[in-house]
Amino acid sequence: MTSILSTDYYVHFQENAYAALHEYLEKNFCSKIFILVDSNTKKYCLQGFLDKANLNLSHEVIEISAGEAYKNIDTCSFLWNQLSDLGADRKSLMINLGGGVITDMGGFVASTFKRGINFINIPTTLLSMVDASVGGKTGVDLGVLKNQIGLFSNPEMVLIDMDFLKTVSKREMRSGLAEIIKYGFTFDRQLWEQIQNFTDIDLKKITHLIHRSIEIKNDVVLQDLLENNLRKSLNFGHTAGHAIESYFLESTSKPDLTHGEAIAVGMIIELYYSVKLNGFPLDLTHELKAFVQGFYGDFTIETDDLDKIIGLMKYDKKNVSGKVNFVLLEGMEKCRMDVQINPELVREGFLYYMQK
Repeated sequence: MTSILSTDYYVHFQENAYAALHEYLEKNFCSKIFILVDSNTKKYCLQGFLDKANLNLSHEVIEISAGEAYKNIDTCSFLWNQLSDLGADRKSLMINLGGGVITDMGGFVASTFKRGINFINIPTTLLSMVDASVGGKTGVDLGVLKNQIGLFSNPEMVLIDMDFLKTVSKREMRSGLAEIIKYGFTFDRQLWEQIQNFTDIDLKKITHLIHRSIEIKNDVVLQDLLENNLRKSLNFGHTAGHAIESYFLESTSKPDLTHGEAIAVGMIIELYYSVKLNGFPLDLTHELKAFVQGFYGDFTIETDDLDKIIGLMKYDKKNVSGKVNFVLLEGMEKCRMDVQINPELVREGFLYYMQK
């Protein structure tokens, strides 16, 4: 697959990825390499990476616990201390091997340690490949509030190795597919048309969807790096979805949702708003709802949950002057940004999802 040029770095695929890594290490002095993994990627991905990378330089592996619950400043402090204790300097290189938690947090830690050391991202989940691999966003959560602390900082390169997807659970693969669905509704209808009949995920069938999704996100980022306008469209489904994800994470009576599961629900709700305010086709909204509930399952939201979920929306990063902003659709591939919705309709969208 063809490498994709982003702002000032490349996304490389398969065998080209390791060739690019070798070339980089030959041309750029690195005093030491630090490989950041979580307990999952250490077990399932690290050795495969080391075998293919064939690193000739001294390296250290730093491990953290796996999961969104560890994407916080406390973990960052642990990592900064580990880097210091292991002798990292400003010529060190950090390789982030893992899903979105690892690449988001690893990029943030590298970008702030000694005012910034170089880092390379190697996403190992479908979600991180199609979402976190491009755009330069780094960061961590503040409590259960998603990605409240962070900065824009680009990696030296991103390496995509599809073999890592063989280590990912079916649930996590489905989670990543939600972001590809998002690209289908917002930028390329053909993606949705290919996905809507899926009953499971076949790696051979989605390889080109991964490349196309990264192309789409990269095109958007190149036009709007700092998310002033067009890049906001990539947040379709995320205003409602992040609030749902945060609520389920902090609730003692609800199961944790993956990011993609929450975003899938969020897209249904925000399509309903799009129907009411923009005339988006109701049949396509029903189509997405039926697919999500069949493919992902029906995640129970009860009437008593709504006030707290809706209350969490006020922390969304797109908000301005305390007003909650949504990304809505006027049609397939036609986005409308910074839409504010009256409280009655906000609630009505959740009730639409809750209808059996």
